[in-house]
Amino acid sequence: MEMRFSAEEERFRCEVRDFIAANLPADIRRKVELGLRLERSDYTRWQDILVARGWYAVNWPEQYGGPGWSPVQKYLFQQEYGAQPCPPLVQFGVNMVGPVIYTYGNEAQKARFLPRILANRDWWCQGYSEPGSGSDLASLRTTAVRDGDDYIVNGSKIWTTWAQWADWMFALVRTSKEERPQQGISFLLLDLRSPGISQRPIGMLDGDAEVNEVFFDNVRVPASQLVGGEGTGWSYGKFLLEHERFVISGVARSKRLLARVKGVARRLPDGMGGSRLDDPTLRLRVADLETQLCALEYTELRFLSAMNAGQSPGSAASILKIRGTEIEQAISELAMDCLGEDALALDEALLDGLSADPDALGPDFAAAAGPLYFNLRKVTIWGGSNEIQRNILAKHVLGL
Repeated sequence: MEMRFSAEEERFRCEVRDFIAANLPADIRRKVELGLRLERSDYTRWQDILVARGWYAVNWPEQYGGPGWSPVQKYLFQQEYGAQPCPPLVQFGVNMVGPVIYTYGNEAQKARFLPRILANRDWWCQGYSEPGSGSDLASLRTTAVRDGDDYIVNGSKIWTTWAQWADWMFALVRTSKEERPQQGISFLLLDLRSPGISQRPIGMLDGDAEVNEVFFDNVRVPASQLVGGEGTGWSYGKFLLEHERFVISGVARSKRLLARVKGVARRLPDGMGGSRLDDPTLRLRVADLETQLCALEYTELRFLSAMNAGQSPGSAASILKIRGTEIEQAISELAMDCLGEDALALDEALLDGLSADPDALGPDFAAAAGPLYFNLRKVTIWGGSNEIQRNILAKHVLGL
């Protein structure tokens, strides 16, 4: 495994870094740095900038409009993206359903959906989890019954991120109850403006409502929006989740957040003439997290080396999901402990950008630390809970 990037790859890294620094709008940068809530317009405005540069669908093959980057270039882009306060890239369209459509969809579906995803014109959401069917996704009960040229969809989905902003949903639905549970699941594309679809927001611990329940009451969906054949959805869902888990580790973003916590601790007094970073227990926790991030980064590089050789990380990508999310949570816990009572302030108007005085709520926008801590409780659950990921590793990697 070559541990150094070539001169050309380093030039590419600098190109990405300079582009983001020069083009990320100042108001969006400020929101991300301070932990303010982002609106749909913030995400789409920044993604439009990436579209114009040709750097939005970075994982797509060149034949479908991607930049044709090597695995190393994709990796370096992700690292530089996470190292700066960019809005999280909305994955559902460009990095989730898009690859399913260009890999398994028919030509009509590719022509209809891919150009609008590539141009950042449609906002997608993911319809997987249901009440009682989260980690055990094979038990889902939302049905799609064929009726002429349509499917009639009934049921509900839950924990649907940003469904309130979405135009389309890709969903796993049950088209048959005759086979094994996995064999009766199909992959369907739903226009959320269709009659019979309703939504209900779910309030989260951080005060926001980014997830929703979505209900389907005799919703007519054209059969032309079924990807592949009936009963093939389980395979497509696994394909999508394996891809999601490979990009979920967030090493660069975690490095940036940990560096910020260190900076805050260095500036906050400890009441004894020094700073909170002088506390040896705190320094030990910081050093431990830095070591864990280093180990995770080298694990990513091992996978990158395999991908350069034409191999797929497959089920082993679960390692990145488990460790990346656990470290992310640990950094948020460290921030809360470091800030102490300053982290108790919570002002919804401030987080929504309606108040202009963040300094009034503690040092370094401490008011955002609590909501972030609560929000990140979800990361060890989404994308397949970490308990399930360990079972996947035990079965498919260790052969237990």
